[in-house]
Amino acid sequence: MSVIIRKSLLELIFSGAFMKRWNDKLRPMELVEVDKQGHKMIVAWLLFLLNSKGMDVARKRALGESIIEGGIYDYLYRLIITDIKPPVFYRIKENPDDYRTLSNWVLDQLKPRIMPLGEGFMRGMSEYLMQPEDKGLARRILNAAHLYASYSEFKLLKSINTMDHELTEIEDSFVSRLEALRDLKGVSELLNENDNVLGRFARMCGRLRYQKRWSQTPRVPETSVLGHMFIVASYSWFFSMEVGACRARCQNNFFSGLFHDLPELLTRDIISPVKGASQEIGDLIHEYENIELERVVLTPLRDGGYAEIADRLEYFLGLEVGSEFKATINRDGEVIEASDAKLAGEYNLDTLDPKDGPLLKVSDSIAAYIEAHTALKNGISSDQLHQALYRIQQTYKEKPVIAGVQVSALLADFD
Repeated sequence: MSVIIRKSLLELIFSGAFMKRWNDKLRPMELVEVDKQGHKMIVAWLLFLLNSKGMDVARKRALGESIIEGGIYDYLYRLIITDIKPPVFYRIKENPDDYRTLSNWVLDQLKPRIMPLGEGFMRGMSEYLMQPEDKGLARRILNAAHLYASYSEFKLLKSINTMDHELTEIEDSFVSRLEALRDLKGVSELLNENDNVLGRFARMCGRLRYQKRWSQTPRVPETSVLGHMFIVASYSWFFSMEVGACRARCQNNFFSGLFHDLPELLTRDIISPVKGASQEIGDLIHEYENIELERVVLTPLRDGGYAEIADRLEYFLGLEVGSEFKATINRDGEVIEASDAKLAGEYNLDTLDPKDGPLLKVSDSIAAYIEAHTALKNGISSDQLHQALYRIQQTYKEKPVIAGVQVSALLADFD
């Protein structure tokens, strides 16, 4: 069965922007599921790189695929079970029959939306959910990333919930479970995040939840840069499946989506009309982003002994070719720009480490389209939102198929 991406799946992924977290605590800001998932998968990528050193290429690619798939399975599961408090969920998990009953119900709820992804995806998700006791490396990395991201949220609300009787128990639980995973490379650094460059980078990425997109335009829901990056990463993964991308290309597309707005740590979310006001302004912003990215992120990582992380970020962000939205391959250590046609044909090989810049741009545009469309559907009337929809529609009316994705037809489903 071929993979077909439909509107219902895209909206399901986006729906995590509505899902409140820590809903029984006083919060300094709304904490939502899609932001947590973005932070979690960034940390999972860091742990993936650190714990796959020395692996042969095939094992490393298999591990990367398992981490991405497991992260998406976990997210889809969370979207259905919504607001079950963790202690209650863990009690359910302790009883195999109860957990199996709950998981089968979740799969039944998801089935209409994820069936277009093919029987392989359904089977993989079912096997993943029915093996909660799995202690493989991918599952342990995801567990550590989940705990770190959730603990980071907890620390945001800890100081304003001092009278809460659950606070000490919650914090002790986070720390003890992360301590149990210290044998994973990188976990010790995350536990002592103030004292090392890796921990500081992970914490810095979490700050992207503070930056709201479309900051001058009222929207429901508001989305952060961090949540947007996870949504784009997920869309990139699904579109990669649809166009038959090789394993390396699929993974590169996901992680490129996960980091594509990382420079906004340094510049904030500059809206498209400003970036596109003139070539000079666009070039100036891009130059500033690259200088600050090198100074604040890449150089500290390299100096701190994490050159591989810095190099991969540089590749995902397209720094060698001038844009994250250009298709590239890596041939004998040299990054080369590629055409869509070659990337879909002779360059669609794991050995060439291909990355779909145009497909990433499609995913980014569709995520923005759904943000605007959802806000309008929820009763927010705004010229900026209408203009954004029109601009994106016109772009893909002129080029209806990009990187193998039928973009114009997909957008028509939202009319």
